[in-house]
Amino acid sequence: MSIRPKIPATIVTGFLGSGKTTLLRHILAHAGGRRIAVIVNEFGELGIDGEILRGCGIGCEDEGGERAGQLYELANGCLCCTVQEEFYPVMRELIARRDDIDHILIETSGLALPKPLVQAFNWPEIRNACTVDAVITVVDVPAAAAGQFAANPQAVDVQRRADPNLDHESPLHELFEDQLSAADLVILSKTDLADETARATVEALVREELPPAVKVVASEHGRIDLDLVLGLGAAAEDNIHLRASHHDHEEGEAHDHDHDAFQSVSVELPAVDRERLLAILHDLVQAHTIYRIKGFVALPGKPMRLVVHGVGRRFDSYFDRRWLADETPRTRLVLIGEDLDASALAAALAVAEAVETA
Repeated sequence: MSIRPKIPATIVTGFLGSGKTTLLRHILAHAGGRRIAVIVNEFGELGIDGEILRGCGIGCEDEGGERAGQLYELANGCLCCTVQEEFYPVMRELIARRDDIDHILIETSGLALPKPLVQAFNWPEIRNACTVDAVITVVDVPAAAAGQFAANPQAVDVQRRADPNLDHESPLHELFEDQLSAADLVILSKTDLADETARATVEALVREELPPAVKVVASEHGRIDLDLVLGLGAAAEDNIHLRASHHDHEEGEAHDHDHDAFQSVSVELPAVDRERLLAILHDLVQAHTIYRIKGFVALPGKPMRLVVHGVGRRFDSYFDRRWLADETPRTRLVLIGEDLDASALAAALAVAEAVETA
């Protein structure tokens, strides 16, 4: 009797805003016929990142229609602490459809510890059918060069401090080291925003935390040769116990992350003025404790949907696709932060509405 090959799974980890979703978009857009299932760990009321991935149209459609279950969005906290509640049943469903899947991509949240997730692949039912092809850690080069490790270190640091099980003097740096300790491949992102000196400095910093066998490669806008990221065959679940981390003493202890301190405010608007909207968003992140802004924007007279991402005071926007015939173009934004006044935020953003001209 022939042995069925295991489904390879790639785990993508990295801080909030490091470029994980951009990398996944690139992989899906250049899948080359690979049938890829995606598990997205999403924080917030609306799966904006999940919708961006759906927009790729790769691995999400089956014979003209969207196939239920091709894209999984885990919306209830970080993957490491919901693994028994959500990850296991999702993996069971994927395993039941293993003949339809060539690869699994898992995007963790910005504060997830990768080691517990890799260890979950040793559960008998998962281990018999799946293997961790590689853990990829995405490092934001401009942020790391500035000594911040994340585009918005305050956001990640507050999230770490919200964990009652942790009490570290420098939790952000320790989480950075933990993400690197689990890596089989490190991708240096946003290299187009840093000079050669900064890139060399960050690569040297990363190298200090890695075994010689772990490759470090550079990427701009998530573009990278898929042969470098898929098919590594690391079988990380076999040796993850040998990779030391700052949180090894917590193995077996229950994680009780307190996400109640964070709020997710959703705002819907009609078409807006692009420059006015971005100016208002810049003002809001300075006046309120907002860690991340993301969403889709409708512009007057534009057939394309605008995607807006904001981490800290840095914003990025691009058109991803045309509005569909059965869609009503609307602006939909999610703001994630602390002590947010939903009414005040909605009122401020309403000023961005485009004024109709006769």
